[in-house]
Amino acid sequence: MTTHVDVPDRKLAWRAHGTARRSTHVLRLRVSAALVSVTVLAVLLVPPLVQLDQQAVDLAVKLEPPSWAHPFGTDDVGRDLLLRCVYGLRVSLLVGVVAALTATVIGTAVGAAAGALGGRADRLVMRLVDTLSSVPHLLLGIFIVAMFRPGVWPVVISVALTHWLSTARIVRAEVLSLRSRPFVDAAVSGGASRWWVTVRHLLPGVLPQAGLAAVLMVPHAMWHESALSFLGLGLPTHTASLGTLIQGARGSLLAGQWWPTLFPGLFLILPTLAIAGLAGAWRERINPRRRSELML
Repeated sequence: MTTHVDVPDRKLAWRAHGTARRSTHVLRLRVSAALVSVTVLAVLLVPPLVQLDQQAVDLAVKLEPPSWAHPFGTDDVGRDLLLRCVYGLRVSLLVGVVAALTATVIGTAVGAAAGALGGRADRLVMRLVDTLSSVPHLLLGIFIVAMFRPGVWPVVISVALTHWLSTARIVRAEVLSLRSRPFVDAAVSGGASRWWVTVRHLLPGVLPQAGLAAVLMVPHAMWHESALSFLGLGLPTHTASLGTLIQGARGSLLAGQWWPTLFPGLFLILPTLAIAGLAGAWRERINPRRRSELML
């Protein structure tokens, strides 16, 4: 015997399901915002307020487990891991933000030019993008970093030059969509030049997508920097970044000391997840269809 659900009951079930999804979405957004706020406050306030040298060596307390004196423990030369993690997060976040902004500017310029010019220029630019995309990011980044001495700016250049390709594709697709809009046809019919149409109508239309791409690229750039530093090709070993901290803790992990690896890893994972959560909320806001699907 088949049981039929009444239409009002079905509507109530969908409404309850939508309410639960909305509450989960709000909770995820609040947690992400709180983690990002704590991260920003930590990297801005801890270095000037805590008058301690994060490079100070004290072999008498090396590899101490977490305690009241050292909440995250100490590393293999007695340096406080909490302070080192904050400084490492500061460097990794700086590299991620600068590299993401640089890559977004490059990708937006290339994508907008390809979409606005069209024809042979568009095909040539996109073939170049496809060719560069066929090379793994990490491999290309290693090749670029290897040409410079270890430092912050070679890593920024490496990440920026390997991460603008996806932004170029997104911006080009958005420009091609905007070119078919009536207001662009009206501007062209009114005698506006291609340059004026691009600057006045096309670029403002792609800025939300480009900004979203920049935010999403920050955690990706942080992981890329950490991978290069872990391989010994990014920042110098004496510079505190999350990648160098994890790389320097490999021997301690094999000896059974887990804290020099765990806490830098958490400082890398949690902020990147929080930034990705905020970027996801932004994507739902600028994409009404996705937002309506979420509210079902």
